[in-house]
Amino acid sequence: MSFDSPTFLFFFLPLLLILEAVIRPVRAKNVFLCAAGLVFYAFGELWAMALLVISALVNWLLGLLARRRGRLAVVLAAVLNLGLLAVCKYLGFFGEGLALLGAELSLPNIAAPAGVSFFTFKGISYVVDASRKPEAATGNFGKALFYISFLPEVMSGPLSRFSDFEAQLGGRRRTWDDTARGLRRFIIGISKKLLISGAAAAAADAAFSAGPALDARIAWLGAAAYTLQLYFDFSGYSDMALGLGRALGFACPENFNHPYAAVSITDFWRRWHISLSLWFRDYLYIPLGGSRRGKWRTALNKAVVFVLCGLWHGANLTFVVWGAWHGLLSALESLRVLDVQRWRRSAAGRLLSRVYTLLAVGLGFAMFRAESVAAGFTLIAAMFTGWDFTLEGTVLLQNRPRRVDGVHARPRRGLFRPGPGAGPRAPEGQGHRGGGGALLRGLRSPAGL
Repeated sequence: MSFDSPTFLFFFLPLLLILEAVIRPVRAKNVFLCAAGLVFYAFGELWAMALLVISALVNWLLGLLARRRGRLAVVLAAVLNLGLLAVCKYLGFFGEGLALLGAELSLPNIAAPAGVSFFTFKGISYVVDASRKPEAATGNFGKALFYISFLPEVMSGPLSRFSDFEAQLGGRRRTWDDTARGLRRFIIGISKKLLISGAAAAAADAAFSAGPALDARIAWLGAAAYTLQLYFDFSGYSDMALGLGRALGFACPENFNHPYAAVSITDFWRRWHISLSLWFRDYLYIPLGGSRRGKWRTALNKAVVFVLCGLWHGANLTFVVWGAWHGLLSALESLRVLDVQRWRRSAAGRLLSRVYTLLAVGLGFAMFRAESVAAGFTLIAAMFTGWDFTLEGTVLLQNRPRRVDGVHARPRRGLFRPGPGAGPRAPEGQGHRGGGGALLRGLRSPAGL
């Protein structure tokens, strides 16, 4: 079940808000909302809910251990959480890599439970924070479980910190104005997903599957459409999560701040998926040394962080290349090879910095969306060399039927007409980036419920 599904919108959400309002004691509200988060998550798979509860229990115990033996607890948390992530998401990927090296080892592809990338990262941050400040850990397992399974964040974030979450468990006050503002933001979020992201997805899907019709026009439109689709889908989901949190009396961390207005890749990552950026900064970049060991080590640390960030998004080399691309540009900016600060001293330089950032981000997302690294480079190459326009490309752009032996053939999928089953790849951790079609699919057929 997702936030834009009919089941959630017309049954689960109204019941959730009514019962939460009827229940008066804050502690009882917390128990109810924790149970609601588990029920919501169990709509995917019951075994996945059991896995989430076990993960919360293990990390809670490690948090208690961190009070006395911090380093050991952090090592165990990293091994267990990342091990779970590797088994759920990357086992088949590693098997394919071994096969390329000549090793005959068949590893199964396991269907990763929804949100596993997020609740494992929450678990790591909980234990690391407990090792740094023993008072950050809680002796109450219910609080830890509520934090891990918090309904607005359990599927796709944002990644909150336990200290911020715990502070709202006892003293929060939700007014009707909070509920109204929260629902208003929820509606804005679902509108982004359904109305804007969904329309952009149709164009992106057609462009990335254009085949022989691919030329510069199709490639640029596809890259631009996916760049818009991804932002409005992901920021729309974040708006829904933050709006739902506010309607329930919680303040969730903001995740986006006009990222396409960024003036550098470094600035972009201060604005895009902010909670994930802060997680990698606090729990990987700074422990690696951050910017404290010279400019070359700083550049290396950034490159490592971004490659791992790319791998976190899914088990495909396209994500690794995307992360390496951002890592390279971020490293070059820190070394002043790309001296964005100097560019911004003039009006022309400020314009250049924005064009550079949008182009770099768009090229990266083209690779991110592609089915393979080869397909990604093919589309990127077409953006700059595909100026020999094809008839197939013109037909695809005009979205009109073709004549075959004097008979009108069925119209092929066009840039603004999605074909059957069309939809972008949805790496785990970003399953909400699918163009926001769950509601529309559900309304077309009772089976969608």
